Order: sequence, then C-alpha cells, then structure tokens
Amino acid sequence: MNDGRRLEFRFPADPAMLRQVREQVRSASLACGCCEKTVAELVIAINEACMNVIQHAYKGDCSGEIILEILNNGGELEFQLRDFAAPVDLARIKPRDLDDLRPGGLGTHFIHEIMDDCVYGHLGDRGNYLRMKKKIS
Repeated sequence: MNDGRRLEFRFPADPAMLRQVREQVRSASLACGCCEKTVAELVIAINEACMNVIQHAYKGDCSGEIILEILNNGGELEFQLRDFAAPVDLARIKPRDLDDLRPGGLGTHFIHEIMDDCVYGHLGDRGNYLRMKKKIS
C-alpha cells in the first residue's frame, strides 16, 4: 500500500458507534499489512481511546463528534483522534497504578503499552487530539 492517508472516519461521540470504529480500524490495519496480533492490539487501543474521549472529553454527551484518521507512513501507522470538546486537563491523562484494583480505568495503560508513541494536546480553546504511532513490519 502507498504511504499516506488510509482512512478518515467521522462519528458521533456515542458508545454505540464503537463497533463501527473497531471494524474500520481492523480493516485499515489489515490493509496496511499488520498481522492479526497487531490488528487485535490496535483495535483495543483505539477503542479505549475513543471511549476516553466519549467519557472524559464529552462527558457522555453523544451529540459531540470524533474524527479518527489513520495514516500509513511507510513502516509505521499513525492514528489521530480529534474532538471538539472543551480542553481536557492534560496533566490528568495518565495510566493508573496497576496495584489499584478496581473495575475500569485501564484504557490509558493499554494505549501506552500497545502504541510506540502517544501525544495528547489541545486544538485551541475547542478540541483535543491524541496522536498514536505503531511501527509495523
């Protein structure tokens, strides 16, 4: 496959949309030559990232919009998530201690374990982004 944009997918910040997101990530990752194990990991990471946007940026408001872009940069896939919610507190985005046993809250941990690089930021006063990179062979 040629370098460049593989996918741009816009969807409402609704948990019901996550199945379609997972299917899009799976399809695009396979088309880029990822093995099944890597595809499964990428699906988990992107699903968790989208759920975090829905829960923490939009605070469950399903009327918000999320944009997922997947770029094929040669031996690396880049995933960009953008939202149009109020800026989140970047200092609070971090994996929790794995010794803190309780349900939920491990999405950021999974994202950092799966991806090779992860960068969070703001898009001015209205919106946030998450850029994740994964090397592929």
